[in-house]
Amino acid sequence: MHVPANELAAAAARKFVRAALTERTAPHYPEAPVISDRSVDDAVLLAGELVTNAAAHAGSGLEVACHLETGDAQTGAEAGWVGVVVEVLEHGPARRPSGSTSPHSPVHGYRRQLMHTLAESWGVTCRRDGKATWVRLECATSAPPPADPERRVAGLPVEVDRRPPPPPEPTLPRGHPGHRAQWAEREGQWFLAEAGELLAGQLDEDMVAALAGQLLVPRLADWCGIWLTTDHAGLRLSRVWHTDEQRIRTLRRSLEKDPPSAALSTSGLPWPWPEGETTHNSGGSALAFPLVAGGRYHGTLLIGQAGQPELTDTVVRLVEDVARRTAQAVVTARHYTRQATISRTLQRRQLPTSLAAMPGIDTAIVYEPWAEGQTVGGDFYDLFPMGRHRWCFLLGDVSGHDMEAMSVTGLARHLVRLLAREGHGVETLLNRLNRAMAEEATEAAAPRGEHEGPRLLSLLYGELEPDAATGSTRCTIASAGHPPPLHLTTNGTVTSAARPQILLGVEEHASYHADTITLTPGETLLCVTDGVTERRNGTQQLDDNNGLARILATCTGLGAKAIAERIRQTTHDFSTQPIADDIAILVLEAVPVLGSAGTITTSQPLGSPS
Repeated sequence: MHVPANELAAAAARKFVRAALTERTAPHYPEAPVISDRSVDDAVLLAGELVTNAAAHAGSGLEVACHLETGDAQTGAEAGWVGVVVEVLEHGPARRPSGSTSPHSPVHGYRRQLMHTLAESWGVTCRRDGKATWVRLECATSAPPPADPERRVAGLPVEVDRRPPPPPEPTLPRGHPGHRAQWAEREGQWFLAEAGELLAGQLDEDMVAALAGQLLVPRLADWCGIWLTTDHAGLRLSRVWHTDEQRIRTLRRSLEKDPPSAALSTSGLPWPWPEGETTHNSGGSALAFPLVAGGRYHGTLLIGQAGQPELTDTVVRLVEDVARRTAQAVVTARHYTRQATISRTLQRRQLPTSLAAMPGIDTAIVYEPWAEGQTVGGDFYDLFPMGRHRWCFLLGDVSGHDMEAMSVTGLARHLVRLLAREGHGVETLLNRLNRAMAEEATEAAAPRGEHEGPRLLSLLYGELEPDAATGSTRCTIASAGHPPPLHLTTNGTVTSAARPQILLGVEEHASYHADTITLTPGETLLCVTDGVTERRNGTQQLDDNNGLARILATCTGLGAKAIAERIRQTTHDFSTQPIADDIAILVLEAVPVLGSAGTITTSQPLGSPS
């Protein structure tokens, strides 16, 4: 409705709002929300005050709008909520209020400020957006149910429940005897969902116990203790929690004196009140809950509530559900720990703890498994003596990063050592290893399925024979499908030290040949796996156009460890993307005196393999 900005505007607005609300709730709108006469009067009063304030400084005129808002999915309001909204829009440029000497006179906004102040005390929303001012009056009523279509067609009146919704149950304060029971009734399902999500993500049983205690205290109990079973069918008190952290140590000593029975099976079994708690209050109630999952007992959850009354049935049922989730989380954590222990035990046998020291050669190794949480991947290395005048070294790579690849790693390394101790040279050793790998691949393919293919193995294997008379070292080396080893001379020349040959295990009757070079003092042999040469930056690889050889040529005069670190750092810096494969770098440098051999440089612990 449009009204002039004069003394008659308020009266016209009041008349308009009353007519609009009366018409909207008339019998011919059976689905409209029912608004009481008191709410209509309040809305009319607010409309008059709003228009009176706007007319004092409006321009050419005002526009008044009135509508209803109800709770629905669009407004986000609670179902049953009804609001009367009155909006006044000022047209034209604002004018100075009559009698004021300044556009910023206090009189200018006095009535509006009074409106805002009173609105807050009345529970009315009052806002101004630019030239529009609006108020929302919330009415304590609910929308009637949809009318029956047949009765609407017949023009019959629809009965509407005009009773206001019942007031919400008051929330009891924390510390009230019934507070925990009321909280369990209201928030129990949400609490269980939160507890299940938190506990299920833990892979350490003591962390599960710690989280369970902190979830229960102080929500459902004043203190909590959790026992877990041990490998020897005993019990240990894993975690104790209390609302007063200064009393945790005293409570732990009290609970350790009276551990539960490992055969506890009754849920919510009454438990004696701990002595350490009696000195601080008049006692309370304690209940024990067994941690049972899969029909097996894994520990006991004990909670206590000080004072009276005792724990209610609602709280007990909720704690029982938490105990079941705790037990399942403990089982999951123990399975993970068991598998991790097995994995670490197996990995200890895959790699040597150090490289054998040998005269005239300084050695360095960089080893970075790609898989998170593993100390051994598909790459492997070794350097071991064969008598007093001969040393053997190897650097290999098994396709894949899983546990099966790691098992092939161990098989290949130990098989090489066995064949070398039997006196086989480089060529015969690779030929025998190739036949063994081909046979293993054939046997493994049967249960796995032929379509998955055999495990591929690339290997650099060589023998070192120092010559005390000349100070040089004779190196016999062969490459089976491996990135070629690079020979760096003292003048910065880089050449390949071995010809490329087929991977091991692919062709059972393949014949391998070795190459021989001489390392004089100051010369270096660099061996890497394809995690270095195939490091990608977009479509480019690190070793494209002899990239690795060019990097090695800049290492003239560096020691073995410095060269290994430069190759490692260059590999990481080649791309901003994370490393996507295992990295192994073996550097052998001829030195005129006994080198400081046997040092291993890694980016993470290798465990204690042998």
